[in-house]
Amino acid sequence: MNGRVKTAVAYGASAAVGLISGFFGGGGGMLCVPLLQFRGLDVKRAHATALIVILPLCIVSAAIYIANGYFDANAVMCAIIGVSIGGAAGALALDKLNGTAIGVIFAALMIAIGIKLIVA
Repeated sequence: MNGRVKTAVAYGASAAVGLISGFFGGGGGMLCVPLLQFRGLDVKRAHATALIVILPLCIVSAAIYIANGYFDANAVMCAIIGVSIGGAAGALALDKLNGTAIGVIFAALMIAIGIKLIVA
C-alpha cells in the first residue's frame, strides 16, 4: 500500500475511532492501538500513543455529555481514584513487559470483552 493510501486510510480510521468513542463514551483506545500498529508503531509505542491520542477526544466528548446532562458527579469522584492508580500501574507494567506479552494480554482482553458484550 503506498503512502498516500495508507495516510487516507489512517485519517478515515481515526475519524471512525472518534465517532465510536464519542458514541459509546470510551473504548477508542481498543480501536486506536491496531490503527497505530497499522501505521508502523511497535506495540508499546502504539499503546502509549493511543492514550495521548484519546485525550482530546475524551475532553471534547465529556464536555458534550456534561452539557447534555449525562454526567454523574458521584460516579466520577469514585472512579478518579481507581483509574489514576490503575493508570499508573498500567504504565509501569507497559514499561516492564515485552511486546509479545502486551499483544497477548491486549488480544485476550478484547476477546473477553467481546464475549461479555455478546452474552450480557
